[in-house]
Amino acid sequence: MIFPGKLTHYLYGSGFSDTHPQLTARQINIDILSGLTVALALVPEAVAFSFVAGVEPLVGLYAAFFVGLITALIGGRPGMISGATGALAVVMVSLVSQHGVEYLFATVVLMGLMQMAVGLLRWGKFIRMVPHPVMLGFVNGLAIVIGVAQLEQFKTTSSTGEQGWIGGVELTLTLALVAVTMLIIWLMPKLTRVIPAPLVAIGAVTLIVLGFDLDVTRVGDLASLSGGLPQFSIPMVPFSLETLVIILPYALILSAIGLIESLLTLNLVGDMTEQRGGASQECVAQGFANLVTGFFSGMGGCAMIGQSMINVKSGGRTRIAGVAAALFLLAIILVASAWIELIPVAALVGVMFMVVIGTFAWNSLKTLFRVPVSDALVIIVVTIVTVMADLAIAVIVGVIMSALVYAWNAAKQIGSSTRPSVREKGALVYDIRGPLFFGSAASFRELFHIQDDPEVIVIDFAGSRVVDQSALQAIEDVAQKYNEAGKVVKLRHLSRNCHKLLSRSGQLIIDSDDDPDYDLAVDYGVQLGVLGSAD
Repeated sequence: MIFPGKLTHYLYGSGFSDTHPQLTARQINIDILSGLTVALALVPEAVAFSFVAGVEPLVGLYAAFFVGLITALIGGRPGMISGATGALAVVMVSLVSQHGVEYLFATVVLMGLMQMAVGLLRWGKFIRMVPHPVMLGFVNGLAIVIGVAQLEQFKTTSSTGEQGWIGGVELTLTLALVAVTMLIIWLMPKLTRVIPAPLVAIGAVTLIVLGFDLDVTRVGDLASLSGGLPQFSIPMVPFSLETLVIILPYALILSAIGLIESLLTLNLVGDMTEQRGGASQECVAQGFANLVTGFFSGMGGCAMIGQSMINVKSGGRTRIAGVAAALFLLAIILVASAWIELIPVAALVGVMFMVVIGTFAWNSLKTLFRVPVSDALVIIVVTIVTVMADLAIAVIVGVIMSALVYAWNAAKQIGSSTRPSVREKGALVYDIRGPLFFGSAASFRELFHIQDDPEVIVIDFAGSRVVDQSALQAIEDVAQKYNEAGKVVKLRHLSRNCHKLLSRSGQLIIDSDDDPDYDLAVDYGVQLGVLGSAD
């Protein structure tokens, strides 16, 4: 059975090419089962992240439901899974401890409004500015973070409140169950792909634990999952400037981290599912989801790289998978919590370990020795910062490093050659090559031999581009020095953008119709004193 085109287009998303697969009953079944797998893996993570943030488990579960459902319905990338995340939880904990959970809900509302604004202004497209080495570092760092987070499940709390590692028979059983889970996930696709391998693994390991009555940690040991339907409530905080001062910094940080993680996940999922676009739509969806979540006592969230990988690798491709995951999660909260609490945590740890193996860009280890040293350094630094700090800082550091490397390399391209002018007898032409911007401005000034040059100098920009204010300042400085030496500087072959930039600064004496395609070269004089001395 094949479903109508409009429905298919909506469920697969506009980011798919015209050759995307048809929506069939089989794909719907795969998406539903994939959603169930994701929901089962969401439960312990939502509970764990709630503990990290210092709130009740239901606060994280409600967030996972609302954020997951809304982003699945209106997000820019079907296949992505969103919910409560650790990257946000570590920021929230200080707010909750100092001001209480109601201030968290108000912060989540403001966070949502900020994210919606970013999407409506179409700033999501700037994620394209994140270089590939940063993406590799982000993926590797996040895989390590996900893996390290699972080690918490191997800890126990004593009667005195001290944490330590489990040992003896319990450790042996837990490791064995993790290994069995991973083995099933590895073998299952070789036999059939009708049922998602993680779901089979979770079911099989749970039956083993129940059948042999093994004494291992189960989901119910972490916290009770039972609860009612989420209730609408306005955050109980004073509507005052003081409240805004408290929540605004947290909202800014949370919105930035949430969007960066979501957009990078969007790119990663897009590469795996051959989708494109949707960045700004995803920003709006994430913002609206957090806005709603804040009014329903949820802690807020963003895209989850681990759960998204589980969904994609389980065959989830449409919005149905995300919707199913959210609805299954709600069903767990309402009616099935007692059953889900029986699932051994070891099974979920095994699933996440396989996600780690599949997420880590193993080829990047070879790439380190084949790419420029600067790119290899960016990959390593972003990976380390992701693990040691958080995603937002890591991406910002990576982008800055990449930008500085690019600027340095571009700055080295500036150069010139000289030749006698054909049009003006006795004049000397400097043919400039390479971009003129802040990084190359100093080198540009050093290209000229003022004392040795004739009375008329022509600076030809046919092989260059004037980029910024530093470039304008450099041109004026050179012209000033020639003027002090009693000589004249003319500018030639200005591109359309160069002409616009120079004209706007008031730096051109002659406003002529210089042909940007250089069919007719017009020489411009330089008006001195417009920008002032660089000294």
